[in-house]
Order: sequence, then structure tokens, then C-alpha cells
Amino acid sequence: MFTFARSNLKKHENMKGMKGKKERFLTLLMSTERDGIIRTVKMLEKIGFFTAPASSRYHLNHEGGLLEHSLNVCNMALDLREIVLKRKPELEDRLPVDSILLASLLHDVCKADIYKPTTRKQKNDKGEWEDVPSYEVDHGEFPFGHGEKSVILLLQAGLKLTNDEALAIRWHMQAWDLPFQSADIKGNFNKAREDCPLVQLLISADGLASQLEG
Repeated sequence: MFTFARSNLKKHENMKGMKGKKERFLTLLMSTERDGIIRTVKMLEKIGFFTAPASSRYHLNHEGGLLEHSLNVCNMALDLREIVLKRKPELEDRLPVDSILLASLLHDVCKADIYKPTTRKQKNDKGEWEDVPSYEVDHGEFPFGHGEKSVILLLQAGLKLTNDEALAIRWHMQAWDLPFQSADIKGNFNKAREDCPLVQLLISADGLASQLEG
């Protein structure tokens, strides 16, 4: 049976640098002992997850930003779980910690291969234009969307996801998804959010982490 002590998370809170963040990410991920987790880690290494930025120009748009964002969302999701269970303890079975860890740490796997290093013009302190490192978006390798791409990549890697985990990852972008304009897609999203508390928890954790922590 999966067990996880909150102290396991706190023990790694003070680890600094990308090496420490990666070690903490892997410790949390491997603690789930989920079928296919080792193959999933190999996939993450292959597609550049641990060095990718979280965005091209916005939150955490630097090397390792995606890793940092994923850990921030994980922290937020675990905190939100405690708050939710204090108010609705009957949801404990629907919000197991291993599901929180998997959904939050892996929700943005889709971003790992879409940001390509480039340069852009920016004025320096003297008011002079200069080239600075930047990223551009390239969806060419596997243009399969956002949350749905993450789910597909994880399943292809052999990770055993529950239905709730797959739904949470698929729908974590909420209305930001372009297909949300479709009545059919909107109906599926509303049903998933109604039936699966993990969906709304991940949406909230992702939004709060992005606004408060980057």
C-alpha cells in the first residue's frame, strides 16, 4: 500500500539549485511506486523535461523553469488537499497523495520539447539594444494539444494512470484550451470537474502556483 509522510516533502525544502530540485522531484515521483514510473523518468530525461523552461516569455522562462514550476504546483496541491480534507474529509479516498503527486508533477510534460533556445532584442541599462537569450515555441514534433499531450506521453511511457489522474492532467488548463469553444469539449470538461475533485484541485494549484511563485 502506498504511504507518504509529509515530512518526506519538508526534508527536501531547503535543497538548493537545479540538482537539488531534480533530486527532490525524483524522490517524490518515485515514492508513488506506480507501475511504469522508472520508464517515465527515462522518458522525461529523453525529452529534456529537467532543463526546459516553463514558458517562452512569462513565468519561469529559464532553464529548469518547468521543473521548478512542477514542484511549485506539487507543493500547492498538497497544501490544498489538506485544506479540502479539513472541510470535506469524505473526499480523502478521491484525493490520495500518490495521485496528487503524479498529477501535479507531470501535468506539464507536454511543454518539455516545445521551447527552443533563441535570442531577442532588449534594451540594456544604457538604453542600447542588445541580444539576450530567449525561447521560441515550436509545436512541430508532436502537435497534440496541451493536457491531452501530457496524458498521451505518460501512457506511451508505460505509466499506469488512474482515470482521475488522467482527467486532472487533461483538463488542468480549463478555459485556456482552444477546444473549449466546442460545446462537446465544454460538456466533457464540466462533467470531469463535477465527478472528479482532483480536476479542480489541480486547476487551482496550477493557477495559484503560477501567480504566486512563478
